Amino acid sequence: MKVKTIASGSKGNCTIVLCDNTNLIIDMGISYLTLKRSLEENSLSFSDFSGILITHCHKDHIKGLTSLIKKTNLNAYIPEEMYDSLKEYIPYPKCNFITDEFNINDVEIELIHTSHDAPYSVGFIIKHQNRSLVYVTDTGYINRKYLSKMVGKDAYIIESNHDEVMLMDGPYPRFLKERVISDKGHLSNKTTAKYLKKIIGSNTKNIILAHLSEKNNTEELALEAMQEEELDKQAKIIIARQNEESDFIEV
Repeated sequence: MKVKTIASGSKGNCTIVLCDNTNLIIDMGISYLTLKRSLEENSLSFSDFSGILITHCHKDHIKGLTSLIKKTNLNAYIPEEMYDSLKEYIPYPKCNFITDEFNINDVEIELIHTSHDAPYSVGFIIKHQNRSLVYVTDTGYINRKYLSKMVGKDAYIIESNHDEVMLMDGPYPRFLKERVISDKGHLSNKTTAKYLKKIIGSNTKNIILAHLSEKNNTEELALEAMQEEELDKQAKIIIARQNEESDFIEV
């Protein structure tokens, strides 16, 4: 299994996961042409993919979805409860409705129900052969039930959205600051570090910090929070960027 973040942040999110013959796109918050160009640069095309997973309906995760669905044969894999918030973007026949545990070919996927100010939002645990990847962004906290399911995976893509001091001293209006720090907002650097400390295992090789805020965070502060929990001594820590693709990361 290999994973690459194409874009990560408040302006657009998209990730690809390659599992031998089953390749997946997670979110489509960038333009169709941007993703097409990226795939071509990596000797891939949309015909190499088996579907797209959607985390929730906010524009930075779906703004390119309509074009992708129209211009390819790909279907979206979503919980049925999410459809009302996406029906303007996806025709009903192009939806594959999923349960909390499902398969796409030989890839096993389990949903993580997240807490965000969207009508319905999820993350994913993706398993292929003996490898496992967690993908969680856009959540104010992680329920204990789902945190226990995330223990001991090979790689984590998890949001490290903001530094709490930078957020509260920053330019956002009060209502927006309260949204970000609420249980339906985003994970701070320190909260993410504490979660990771509880769940990573000896087999965890890579931690990808995602969805960093441009106004309320810096890469240095995110890394510093991870170092305070000594996570950098247990796994390689990578920052997913808004305007720069990551390398392919072996899971």
